[in-house]
Amino acid sequence: MKAVRILGLSMILGVLLSTASFAKDLKIAYVDLSRLFDNYTKTKEYDAVLQKEGEGFQKERDDMIAKIRDAQGKIALMKEDEKQKLNVDLEKQKGDLIEFDKQKRTELAKKRDEKVREILLEINKIVGNIAQKEGYDYILNDRVLIYGDKSQDITDQVMKSLNDSYKK
Repeated sequence: MKAVRILGLSMILGVLLSTASFAKDLKIAYVDLSRLFDNYTKTKEYDAVLQKEGEGFQKERDDMIAKIRDAQGKIALMKEDEKQKLNVDLEKQKGDLIEFDKQKRTELAKKRDEKVREILLEINKIVGNIAQKEGYDYILNDRVLIYGDKSQDITDQVMKSLNDSYKK
C-alpha cells in the first residue's frame, strides 16, 4: 500500500516537474486592450467623426422639436376646425420625430459597431505580428489576468506599431 502511494506521488511529482520545466520555456506577454483601443489614433479620429455626426443629428432633432413646440403654441389661437387639422399634423410630426430619432440612433450605433470591429481586428493583427516576430507563445488581454508582471506588458510596443501602421 505504501509502495502504491509512493509510486503515485512520484508520478505526480514527475508530471509537475515536467510541466514546470515546460512552462519556463513559454514566452508570454499581455496587453491592455482598453488602452490600446482608446489611444489608437484611428479610434480618436473616428470618435471625432461620430461626434460631428451626432451633433448634426442633434441639431436636426432640435429643429424638429422646435417646429412642434411652435405649432403647439399657436393651437390656442386657432379656430376649432384649424385646431383639429393642426393636431393631426402635430401627431404626424411627433411620429416622424420618433422615427427619425430611432433611425439615426440605430444608424450611428451600427457605424460605431462596424468601426469598433474594424479597429479590434487591426489591433489583433498587430498583436499577432508582434507575437510571431518576437517569438511569443501567448499574448493575453489584461482583462483575463488576475496578476501580470509589468515587465510582461507589451502595450506600449503594440501601441507604437499600431499607430505607425496607421500613418502609412
